[in-house]
Amino acid sequence: MYQDLLYYSLGPGVEAFTTRRDSVLPYPVIQGHQVHGSRVAIIGRPDMTREDLEGYDALVTNLPGVSIGVRTADCVPILLYDPGKRVIAAIHSGWKGTVQMISRKVIGIMEDRYETKASDLQAAIGPCIGPESFQVGEDVATMFKDAGFPMDHVWQFMGPKGKKPMSGGHHINLPEACRWILLESGMTEENIQICGIDTYHDPSFFSARREGIECGRNINAIMLK
Repeated sequence: MYQDLLYYSLGPGVEAFTTRRDSVLPYPVIQGHQVHGSRVAIIGRPDMTREDLEGYDALVTNLPGVSIGVRTADCVPILLYDPGKRVIAAIHSGWKGTVQMISRKVIGIMEDRYETKASDLQAAIGPCIGPESFQVGEDVATMFKDAGFPMDHVWQFMGPKGKKPMSGGHHINLPEACRWILLESGMTEENIQICGIDTYHDPSFFSARREGIECGRNINAIMLK
């Protein structure tokens, strides 16, 4: 194993990881051209490119030996594995994708196409911006409320904005919002891992909010062995 990668333990039949700033990918990873939407692509051949996957923020495949992944720099990466049906998914869930409940859509596609049962899925929620770091406007907070999220779990108002970055104002707990969607989609609590790394505060991972949107990206990959 590459020592600079953050690995997840999802079962013996799969390998899943997130790169750090200076990581080298151990093998090619199929990635879409993400647009903060909710389109899901089925990867049916190993030579698909970003050009083939324009506008897709989630990928699903049952091809062994083919790594799929998503690029993040504060947004939430979600990696899913069905050990029974041997199907995997990689999901890019920023706040827009989370409001659109992209992970629920992915699970629905896995159920329809591969007969996955949500309760059998294993999930890893990788490094992303943490609740204390994710200050948003009232309009964004309202979108989460209107979408039906449990605001007592995913939203907090921290008072007037202070001089320090991210102090005060409305804050959204994105990883908890994503966990709630997975649970609402039928997953079990014990099958959901949250790594707990805040990309805004951990300089070993890229953070668009800390560095600007032109910064690099963390690659979150999963592959059936």
